[in-house]
Amino acid sequence: MHRWPEGAGRGDTPAFALADSDDQGVWGVCADVSGLFVDPPVCSYQLLACAPAGPLRDALYESGKAPYEPRPLGDLWLRPVGDERCPEGSERLDAWRLEDVRVIGHRPHPADPSLTDVFIEGADGYPDPPDEPYLAAGLLLHNGREHLGTCADFSDIVAPDAPDDEPPDTPLCLLGCAPGDRLRSALAAGTRRRLRLGEAQLLVLDRNGAEDTYRYITAEIADWKPSPLGPGLLDIRLTQGLRDPPPPRARSFWQRWYDGPPTAPNQWAGYGTRDRELWLDCVRERGCAPSVPAAPPGRVYELDGRHITDVPGLYLAIGEAMRGPGGYFGCNADALDDCLGGGFGVTTPFTLVWHDARIARRSLGRVLDSQGDPYSYFDVVLEVLKDGRVEVRLRD
Repeated sequence: MHRWPEGAGRGDTPAFALADSDDQGVWGVCADVSGLFVDPPVCSYQLLACAPAGPLRDALYESGKAPYEPRPLGDLWLRPVGDERCPEGSERLDAWRLEDVRVIGHRPHPADPSLTDVFIEGADGYPDPPDEPYLAAGLLLHNGREHLGTCADFSDIVAPDAPDDEPPDTPLCLLGCAPGDRLRSALAAGTRRRLRLGEAQLLVLDRNGAEDTYRYITAEIADWKPSPLGPGLLDIRLTQGLRDPPPPRARSFWQRWYDGPPTAPNQWAGYGTRDRELWLDCVRERGCAPSVPAAPPGRVYELDGRHITDVPGLYLAIGEAMRGPGGYFGCNADALDDCLGGGFGVTTPFTLVWHDARIARRSLGRVLDSQGDPYSYFDVVLEVLKDGRVEVRLRD
């Protein structure tokens, strides 16, 4: 448990600690961290000579109404089309994803008014586009569930006064930090070499001061000053931010876990897919500790399928069926297979009674892979469970 040193003037417990990645020695504890939650950069793009379908066509129709507002589209996958100059199998044809896309405008294509130039904005998702995507034969568009049409070309929209370089990272600032001996010594020396602390872990603590999760950071001190949060405490600004910072909307989920893991099932059920992904991130980071005591084989587990309308909902429900509220039992098919191999509190063989399975069959029975080809995620999960020696009883 991490505590404030005597004389810090704090009646609570620290919310974060900074620790050496190698020997886990704690450099200090602090009350808060700024720069922890950062919106991903949003860029503007154009889909040229587009033949829209499905939700994209609907968004264009809605955007033509007054008053004009950007129309949310969700995630957008772009998959280059191959031809004789770039046959199937080339890495240049790999699909990539944009997240939280919005339609911000459109117009008839100048060379063919039956087609549309669509202007969108969104954040880079995973995976990134190929180094040199092949665009000569156009692109297929989809959202992971249905096809959104095609376009002849795709490009960035760069403002005339936009800087050439990428925007700098938001640096972390340790607020109300009580430095330990090593950190205090580095600050007293004040040299550039001593202020380069090296690879570190930013430990996220719960309300009791126990380690909840962590993030790797490169700890190099830019400057520091006395903090208003307590006597002898410092606000220490680092030169860099997190390598993969969570978005600001994740803050409320972190706060929930700061207060402790969920005590009742399905507290995630009322959220949409993106927020369910953030909840699943919390479960994975804070609840995937292996080597927990294993239940004996042959048990029967009950899976509440009422809210399995998307992939994160599937794994949240499976985790709670196996390990209770907030429990982790995989976040994708490979991770589910790993959990079935042991070390996560469940021993195979066992029986899983899947209630209201029709909901998942309807929602996940036909999805699109990154290349836009249809498959059944529902069947994939059933196969993983079967291969892992799980008898699944479907109850529609």
